[in-house]
Amino acid sequence: MNKKRILFVCLGNICRSPAAEGIFQHLVNQQQLTDDFIIDSAAIGPWHVGDLPDARMRRCGTRHGYDFSTRARQLTSDDFARFDYIIGMDHDNLKAIKAKARSAEDESKILLMSDFLRHHNNATIPDPYYGDERDFELVIELLEDSCESLLKQLTTEL
Repeated sequence: MNKKRILFVCLGNICRSPAAEGIFQHLVNQQQLTDDFIIDSAAIGPWHVGDLPDARMRRCGTRHGYDFSTRARQLTSDDFARFDYIIGMDHDNLKAIKAKARSAEDESKILLMSDFLRHHNNATIPDPYYGDERDFELVIELLEDSCESLLKQLTTEL
């Protein structure tokens, strides 16, 4: 069986996308599906390459039982060959991801994270970077909702 390969993308890969990666990995581990998925995250830009996620996001994740300890990296055109799904957190992310796509097949892999929300009406997963603790908590809540829905959808395809 082929593994589902998922890449979560946000602006700097220090808040939303590493949180999505950590939450999705946690859910996969809970359901004993680790052999079925490859999960990663990346940034649109190079600003934080090599950095840990923002300390506020790591603290928030720890409070919820998640591990957000991956190092930031930048999205590359090669990621379209390596991943089945490339999931952006907001419309600006989608636009930047599409700019790196080399073909219609590449573009077909691009999805918006908030499209998987089932219990919230948010149009996107907002960037908490310039916000306070409540903004980080909201992102965790939205990502839990969307990751659960995404995993459910993908496991029906396995």
